[in-house]
Amino acid sequence: MDLGIKGRVALVTGATRGIGLAIARALAAEGARVAVAARTQADVEKVGGELGGAGIAADLTTEAGCAQAVAETRDRLGPIAILVNNLGLRAGSSWDDTGAAELEQAMAGNLIPAARLSQAVLPEMEQARWGRIVVVSSLFGREAGGAPAYNAAKAAENSLVTSLGRAVAARGVTVNAVAPGSILFEGGSWWRRRRDDPTAIEQFVNRELPLGRFGTPEEVAAVVAFLCSAPAALINAAVVAVDGGQGRSII
Repeated sequence: MDLGIKGRVALVTGATRGIGLAIARALAAEGARVAVAARTQADVEKVGGELGGAGIAADLTTEAGCAQAVAETRDRLGPIAILVNNLGLRAGSSWDDTGAAELEQAMAGNLIPAARLSQAVLPEMEQARWGRIVVVSSLFGREAGGAPAYNAAKAAENSLVTSLGRAVAARGVTVNAVAPGSILFEGGSWWRRRRDDPTAIEQFVNRELPLGRFGTPEEVAAVVAFLCSAPAALINAAVVAVDGGQGRSII
């Protein structure tokens, strides 16, 4: 299938490892011109070079960092047609260590950058009458579970997607989210947990993952790439589960 995004400019945040890196590679493989944004200069330069695009070192938890990422992408590659908000930060692990500060940190590392970046790129998408915005949410944005602050921030991202998607659809822009389940990649949280306690993780897989295995970043990236495509024009304001049936939500 031709996704119809060859030559379009894409900005992917948090794209130097794991799901974000897989998304950037998937979009580049379809011919998109990809800018990757993250904090570490060496990492973004490496990935940007690999993809033949641009690497932008910026702190996306700040207003200035978001503005920098958008401006540099435009300057180096052109008007942004695709935005993938993959940045995601955790704060606290349970209600025992979660209070207002952790809730604020989680919102600042998830919802706020997604909102800022989306609003920043909308004018050029609306002018072109074509745009795709995708937010990488989580299984625990669709249902309760996980760290409370992260859960709240991801649920807020899903609300943003539904509201914004309905507001801009008539202008040629779609806004969607993917909600991955447990994804395994080297250096990631599940990789570390399996290394430290393989028996417990084997039990978790048997108990919680209907496919009997973890998901991969590439499987999430394939869904994101489709949501960014021309054929996906009817999918809007949706939160798409990419979890192999791990979730228990019926909506």
